[in-house]
Amino acid sequence: MKIHLDEEDLNYFIMNGRSKQLLRNEINALISLGNMMCYSQCLRAIHQTQLNPTISYLHTPGESRYSLSLVISEIFKPILVDRVIFRLLNKKEIQGKHFDHKLNKCLLTPNGTKIFAQAFEEKLNETIQHRSLKRNVSYRHLIKLECYKLSKHLLGLEEYKPFKMYR
Repeated sequence: MKIHLDEEDLNYFIMNGRSKQLLRNEINALISLGNMMCYSQCLRAIHQTQLNPTISYLHTPGESRYSLSLVISEIFKPILVDRVIFRLLNKKEIQGKHFDHKLNKCLLTPNGTKIFAQAFEEKLNETIQHRSLKRNVSYRHLIKLECYKLSKHLLGLEEYKPFKMYR
């Protein structure tokens, strides 16, 4: 994937596959930071809804790993992380100067991290019209609602249906 940021000075980022452990390029650095922030928001919602974060359905459960956060974040990563990354790149808010290339890896600078975190926070606070609640809810609240739906399913109160983004 090649994303052009500025046609005039040919400032663009190239993603040659996903690298998780050793971040080899700017896109992977953005994805990893965004995923970590999404996992953290999901974990926060799990704790607020009294679910056990070490229980999981898709990932291997474990005491030292919050597997349920990984599962719930799968629903929200495309909605939150991907959209924040594309917004930052399309609006040229993140540029090459916001990355450090040291020791064979690519990381965001403190300023780049601040820009990403602010954009992610704005996305979490953004609201959409919830179909069944018939009111506006923030993406942050949607994560918590997802946890409540899972709780109700586990208690046998209602069948779990994951959130689907609609137009």
